Amino acid sequence: MLPCTRRKPINLLSDSELIDRILDHIDNNTTDLGEEVWREPTANYASQERFRAEIELLRRTPTPFCPTALLPETGSYVARKAAGTPILVVRGEDGEIRAFINACRHRGMPVADGSGCKRAFVCPYHTWTYATDGRLKNIAGSNGFPGVDIETHGLVQINAKTKGGLVYVNQNGPISESTLEDMPNFFNTNQKYFEEEILTDEANWKLLTETALEGYHIRGLHKNTFYPFGFDNINVVESFGLHSRITFPFKRINQLRDVAPNQREIGGLVTSVYHLFPNTLVSVLSKHSTLTVVEPTSPTSAQMIIYRVTNAQADGSSVSIEEAKNDAMFVKGAGLDEDRAAARSIQQTVTTAANSHLTFGLFEKAIAHFHKALHSNL
Repeated sequence: MLPCTRRKPINLLSDSELIDRILDHIDNNTTDLGEEVWREPTANYASQERFRAEIELLRRTPTPFCPTALLPETGSYVARKAAGTPILVVRGEDGEIRAFINACRHRGMPVADGSGCKRAFVCPYHTWTYATDGRLKNIAGSNGFPGVDIETHGLVQINAKTKGGLVYVNQNGPISESTLEDMPNFFNTNQKYFEEEILTDEANWKLLTETALEGYHIRGLHKNTFYPFGFDNINVVESFGLHSRITFPFKRINQLRDVAPNQREIGGLVTSVYHLFPNTLVSVLSKHSTLTVVEPTSPTSAQMIIYRVTNAQADGSSVSIEEAKNDAMFVKGAGLDEDRAAARSIQQTVTTAANSHLTFGLFEKAIAHFHKALHSNL
């Protein structure tokens, strides 16, 4: 569950309000509805021109890069591509987290790979060496580079800020305080990072994202996995700015009916999926939470970079890593695989004459919100 001390984000229901809304939906067999049917052209799932425009949007938008739990000490780093750009995020000796283009200033070789902890970053090509704050510390054979100023050849820095247990980066602009002001505090310092997974699919990044934004498919796609424990097409869907929160209740939430409203706790009784525009999902499950970054790699392919952390308990302490891993195993082996397979299958049809557009109805409110935001910001 999320830390109960977080400041309430704009427009999001409190846990008590959320429980009441869910129980009302169960009693009436209803769900939150959108205001319009959205029709998204199928060309937007395969077009090279549209892909380029979306990559540029990702590069100029503050987006989550990784949980701060991956950067616990000086020299802790994460290096991966974001919107096609190699990026290195590292905690410096002063405790600050900085982000850089992961390219040596000599011949452009990346100076780090994966994640870990280092005192300095040595380019594997010609051993130019950089400090954790990006400064160029040493040029091997410096006498061979007359006129190259070591002071001005540090790694190229890009903007990074932390909020609520996440590191946000913006490749092409600043990150203002107001941009992150109303973002939820997703993780606390007691939660532990325990796993990273990178999945590659022949599917447009939007198709993969869409699978997480509605519960209309639970009985159809997850008949033997999620549906026995949850509800089909019963969700609370909230928007805050460009972002959304979709709440998927478990059947066991009915046990709260006999609990006094002021003593009810929602942790473990729902899955909350936050869609952080444009390409990030934070999912809060029973024993663990995930940050999933859906990285476009081509118009018809994408990677899902998934970081998993333990959940906080009611007293703020972390559940055990073993419990969190068991919780994650069920999600990985069931619903996630089924969602990915659906996205790959749809990708095979969007270039055919079957449909000129994909239709998102009133049950798919968060997807319509996503596409409206995407269209207005490209």
